[in-house]
Amino acid sequence: MTDLKNVEKTAGPDVSPQETGEFEPSGPPLHVEAYGRTDRGQVRQNNEDQFVIAELAKIMRVDQSSLPEPEEQTGASRGHLFLVADGMGGYAGGEIASRIAARTVEECLLDSLKWFLGTRGDEGDELGDKLQEAVTEADQRVIREAVRRPQFYGMGSTLTLALHVGRELFVAHVGDSRAYLCRDGRLFRLTRDHTLLAELARRGRLTPEQENSDRLRHTITNAVGGTKAGARADLVRTPVEPGDWLLLCTDGMTNALADDEISAVLTEYYTPQSACDRLVALANERGGDDNITVVVAAFSAVGR
Repeated sequence: MTDLKNVEKTAGPDVSPQETGEFEPSGPPLHVEAYGRTDRGQVRQNNEDQFVIAELAKIMRVDQSSLPEPEEQTGASRGHLFLVADGMGGYAGGEIASRIAARTVEECLLDSLKWFLGTRGDEGDELGDKLQEAVTEADQRVIREAVRRPQFYGMGSTLTLALHVGRELFVAHVGDSRAYLCRDGRLFRLTRDHTLLAELARRGRLTPEQENSDRLRHTITNAVGGTKAGARADLVRTPVEPGDWLLLCTDGMTNALADDEISAVLTEYYTPQSACDRLVALANERGGDDNITVVVAAFSAVGR
């Protein structure tokens, strides 16, 4: 699993959050406030994006007891799931693919992920493995649905998810949606685009004439579903601390807004909802050429 020192960065100095100060993923749990919004945009006829914000908790349901206790008890530990998915494959196919991807991740984490474990050593590696398994299962389910319904052959979806456990984030990513971490007004990109344009740039083979190619930018090289199985998620693990903001978004936002504009919104607005609403509004003001989906989460010390 990759840590942020090996992950592509954008706005600001080319450093990771770990390099901005001494910080270890330990200490009391963090309070999380999150908000998400999806918008059709100004051009598209339908919305093929999906998003999920969910809290994971240990729950005990008491069927019978001689004790005066509630029927349902929840453990103190909490985890949080944040997810965005951007469907591909036509009017209905993309919406179906992104919905399958999102629901599959929910089911896999609910049924098999021991998210309440600690995250050190092998336990942290296990979380990464489970996220990859969820991506693989989503990939297979989308392809099976396309086989069952041939009119949707080739449908697929991006999938970017972040699992918050303790004071760490585990990110799994396929496609060209993105995850960012904002710390002290500085924006760090946690994901790299899986597009032909980005791949050529990383290999040093992108010509000046190709830099603004919409065809290369929209050619996805790694997706859930598509014409063949084999989606492989990039996995990133990073600590989070009080004051950090997490942003997940589809390319309907990032194609419209520069990174410094995104950073300015996350710094200027004080709640996830207000920041989320402003980012969506800005993308629409720039033309809203695609569906726009944004999830914003703010981390703070418990009790603040």
